[in-house]
Amino acid sequence: MGPGDAVAVLAGAPAEIAPTAQAVWMRGAHLTMLHQPTPRTDLMLWAAETSSVVDVIDAEVVVVSEPFMAAVPALAGKGFQVVTIAELLDHDGIDPLDAGEDDLALLQLTSGSTGPAKAVQVTHRNLVSNAEAMFTGAQYDLETDVIVSWLPLFHDMGMTGFLVVPMYFGAELVKVSPMDFLRDTLLWARLIDKYKGTMTAAPNFAYALFAKRLRRQAKPGEFDLSTLRWALSGSEQVEPADVEDLCDAGAPFGLRPDAILPAYGMAETTVAVSFSECGGGLVVDEVDADLLAVLHRAVPSTKGRTRRLATLGPPLPGLEVRIVDEDANVLPTRGVGVIQVRGEPVTTGYTTMGGFQPALDAQGWYDTGDLGYVTEENRIVVCGRVKDVIIMAGRNIYPTDIERAACRVAGVRPGCAVAVRLDAGHSREGFAVAVESNTFDDSADVRRIQHQVAHEVFAEVDMRPRNVAVLCPGTIPKTPSGKLRRAHALALVGR
Repeated sequence: MGPGDAVAVLAGAPAEIAPTAQAVWMRGAHLTMLHQPTPRTDLMLWAAETSSVVDVIDAEVVVVSEPFMAAVPALAGKGFQVVTIAELLDHDGIDPLDAGEDDLALLQLTSGSTGPAKAVQVTHRNLVSNAEAMFTGAQYDLETDVIVSWLPLFHDMGMTGFLVVPMYFGAELVKVSPMDFLRDTLLWARLIDKYKGTMTAAPNFAYALFAKRLRRQAKPGEFDLSTLRWALSGSEQVEPADVEDLCDAGAPFGLRPDAILPAYGMAETTVAVSFSECGGGLVVDEVDADLLAVLHRAVPSTKGRTRRLATLGPPLPGLEVRIVDEDANVLPTRGVGVIQVRGEPVTTGYTTMGGFQPALDAQGWYDTGDLGYVTEENRIVVCGRVKDVIIMAGRNIYPTDIERAACRVAGVRPGCAVAVRLDAGHSREGFAVAVESNTFDDSADVRRIQHQVAHEVFAEVDMRPRNVAVLCPGTIPKTPSGKLRRAHALALVGR
């Protein structure tokens, strides 16, 4: 391999992926972590989708290791050169080559939560600038901090935030795979206890699952989580109730409430945009729900219908954030609009099937596609995705509010509800809800769940769903990193 070459990697063990990434960069090439098949994945379908990705990034070779060796024949059958990490380790060393700051380091596949996957171009300059900013924002101490992570390495938070950045600084990192975590959620607690972990991170849904497992399966005093000082919650909407539930469930194990820190980021900014202040814990901004929906203003309120939103901290060093309306006018504090980001960690664009696609406007601003606002303390708050917002009777209704309400109903699996926009852009725009339940084949219980979901949703957003579908577990489509694919769920709910 040489300068500018693309290498695709499909491997599970962090201890194999780390030297593979280093080897790619030491040859001046760039890396793409492929989305990984699960035990339930149709390998032929996965190979077809993956082959199009490999074609887009123009990979010279696909590097494979366990537990994905079964995919080798499917990849080779598509005509790709496939080598294993074991084969590479058997060869003699080769001299490293220089790489420039603006050379590509990563082609990071997007999660595909709102559209087809494409690869974000991340340069060495992007990586270093965001790493330095995160180091500052997290107040990292090389002498005392120990990072514990199970995050997937095909995702930007797992690969960049919790492998590349620790490698860059020479940090102490305890890393397992997401399959290890899914097989045994409490492994997370055991690793923090065993290695005196001080730092970790996960999406909101994982913390909710962790809280449930601590309550149901762990005995008080079984783990010591008191060493944890920095537990980032990011990658998806942070629900204050879930953070509070985790703090309550973790209290018998010494978990400090001020350690849970909501954050904001995306692959297009390398990984991180903002961190909540260290030691500050969850800071909730409670606002008038009707003014938020109708006037697009986040007016603080504790009376009547309110919405509680997690603040996500101020922008990290080297990043600017602004909020604009649909006419690109910059909005004042607490004005709700599209979040835009600018700075050295921000990508210039994407690699796509049609070639390079720029990501920035003429002034260097990246449009995140997220709706939100900033508070008086310059903390970022995200309300939802522009493409997902449901507009009824002149009101903005956020899918996360609908989904949270649906998940309150007994029998609905936690985190397994999706709000689907119907007739988008038309005068009769509305929405439907799909939920997963273990009693999906019990007609009487299905009717109960449908009725209660409709009731809870109406109480939350003052609008009724056209339909509530009760589905079997595993039906609702999600991205490889666990985010809901709302656009893909339309076929599940009917009209």
